[in-house]
Amino acid sequence: MPTPGRDTIRYGGNTSCYELRIGGEIIVIDAGSGISQLGSALLDEFGANPISLILLNTHTHWDHIQGFPFFIPAYMKNNRIRVIGRNPAPDPLESIFKTQMDGNHCFPVSLETLPSTVSFEHLNPHGQPEFDLGSLKFATCPTNHPGGCLGYSFHTTKGKVVFLSDHETDGPDENVILEFIQDAYILIADTQYTDAEFASRRGWGHGCSSSVISLALRADIKNLYITHHDPSHTDHFMDGMLAEARSMVPASSPLKVFAAIEREKVLL
Repeated sequence: MPTPGRDTIRYGGNTSCYELRIGGEIIVIDAGSGISQLGSALLDEFGANPISLILLNTHTHWDHIQGFPFFIPAYMKNNRIRVIGRNPAPDPLESIFKTQMDGNHCFPVSLETLPSTVSFEHLNPHGQPEFDLGSLKFATCPTNHPGGCLGYSFHTTKGKVVFLSDHETDGPDENVILEFIQDAYILIADTQYTDAEFASRRGWGHGCSSSVISLALRADIKNLYITHHDPSHTDHFMDGMLAEARSMVPASSPLKVFAAIEREKVLL
């Protein structure tokens, strides 16, 4: 759930939404409540000019799609939005996005009446783990999360960027995950819990500090951004959590650890 307020001013209180600019492409990962502010920023940048973007969906849990009805570029005629993600069978992606805009759940404006062109495509991460969409090349990997979820890896001219959420570390396919994130310049990883919190939350599908740090060290990650902050974590709590995570990195390691901050821009 979004947690705006004075206690989340610095790290942010919106649910998951990330933007990447790679090779001229605009890639948005997930449509949590943060996508509303992203829409405003895109309008400030592009004005009346058409916007074409790819919206990659990790999974369709509420905190990863709830912001889409408030994404203003979707209400502009010449814009194109390609929603791409895993098939959350038995209901396809399009059906789930339609449901939250059917007038009974969240929003009185239906998906079909949006002026923009919105399309939906399913990925098959098992049969085709790597994808080529024009100048955008990316790979996928299933994560350890109830109901299923996809991680995304992008090979850019400036280094490898991996988005790994929602994922509970130390799962049965951890060696697959390790290979997927290997040598990433930036790893954005679900680190929702401290070790103390995780003790009572096993099986919930989210990472904890020590396991994520261990994974990053084994994979030779250069920069780790811990993310998917718990709704109960205040800025003060996050300061302590980040300090604790950094203390787990050996002095000899080149790994740098950061906490994801809302509206922060990182240039490769």
